[in-house]
Amino acid sequence: MDITITPRRLRGTLEAPPSKSAAHRALICAALCREGESVLHGLSPSQDILATLGVLRALGAKIDLCGGTARVTGIISPPQGAACDCRESGSTLRFLLPVAGALGVNATFLGAGNLPQRPYSLLAGQMERHGAAFSRSSGMPFSVIGRLRPGWYELPGDVSSQYVSGLLFALPLLERGSDIALSTPLQSAGYVEMTVATLRRFGVDIEARPYGWHIPGRQRYHKREETIEADYSNAAFWLSAGALGSPVACAGLDPDSPQGDRAIVRLLRGFGATAGGDDPLSVQGGRLHACRIDASQVPDLVPILAVVAALSEGETLIENAGRLRIKECDRLAAMADCLTRLGAKVCEGPDYLRISGAPALRGGEVSGWGDHRIVMACAIAATRCEGPVTIRGAQAVEKSYPDFFTHYRNLGGKIDVL
Repeated sequence: MDITITPRRLRGTLEAPPSKSAAHRALICAALCREGESVLHGLSPSQDILATLGVLRALGAKIDLCGGTARVTGIISPPQGAACDCRESGSTLRFLLPVAGALGVNATFLGAGNLPQRPYSLLAGQMERHGAAFSRSSGMPFSVIGRLRPGWYELPGDVSSQYVSGLLFALPLLERGSDIALSTPLQSAGYVEMTVATLRRFGVDIEARPYGWHIPGRQRYHKREETIEADYSNAAFWLSAGALGSPVACAGLDPDSPQGDRAIVRLLRGFGATAGGDDPLSVQGGRLHACRIDASQVPDLVPILAVVAALSEGETLIENAGRLRIKECDRLAAMADCLTRLGAKVCEGPDYLRISGAPALRGGEVSGWGDHRIVMACAIAATRCEGPVTIRGAQAVEKSYPDFFTHYRNLGGKIDVL
């Protein structure tokens, strides 16, 4: 789907969408409960969540999704073999690959889009040292056989926090305790904190250690009913629109959430945005100025922060962002290309973007790069362009936020489908 957005400010209030990250984690924990039914409310059927639902069903969970509510009966008798289609979801692959190993399922993992090129070899290497065997070391499809053994798992912390989360889901199922040790400082630490918090709500004990975590074995997940919390990662686009001068309020966010992307409010205020009214989580426009951003803990915020930087006075440096090159696309290259096409001045480095701000962008035509966050960032940039913005491949938003353009129109945005 290709669209053209006519520039105009957005206005209004909307409920923040449910967190995809929280939904993945709650669904996996519910599927690993061997007794009773868990009920999860507030799910959004994005493509990534549908991928996780499909793989959990393939591994033996029974899941009834009606509207935004999932009723989950956990895996009691795992199948001997399973075809696990992760679609384009890196979270699904990295979370459920160790789970398949812990359950002893001979599983074939398939993927689409850029997923077959995204790395998993470090995680696979640790699994191979503990009883699993892989049919190939990179690319997809691949098969994994064997059952994971407990032990000492060691991972770098600066590649993907999802490797750690995947093991945290799986290792409590093993017959003895295990440990996860980090060989380098953990990046995207907030996502691991989300995983640990979810595990504890489902009755699983995770013990923090100076080196990482100790995970006791022979644990049981406990059924529960809960509502998926609102999402800071996707709310960041609306909060940024507020910082750029659109009077938009985003309701429903938990100020005490463990989500790392809760940092969006602090980062926008670092640009000079101010609190909106009495809501401590809202922002409103002001005279924005450049700042320096360490992206190591907030990689998913970089696309929209790059847009804010392009419309802030001075030169902003977004650094420690090398991992963005192995996301759904090379997000550093994508944002440098898109913003340049819209009229911004951007210097792209190996792990940084240096962006010179301007009062407005001129508009133009950009590719969505097959990446939901690139598309949404460009749509927000259009609110401060002098001419129309055409986005090719705008359907990529379905990966995480299928209602994004409906909400954009509800806030007064003008979108024409080409």
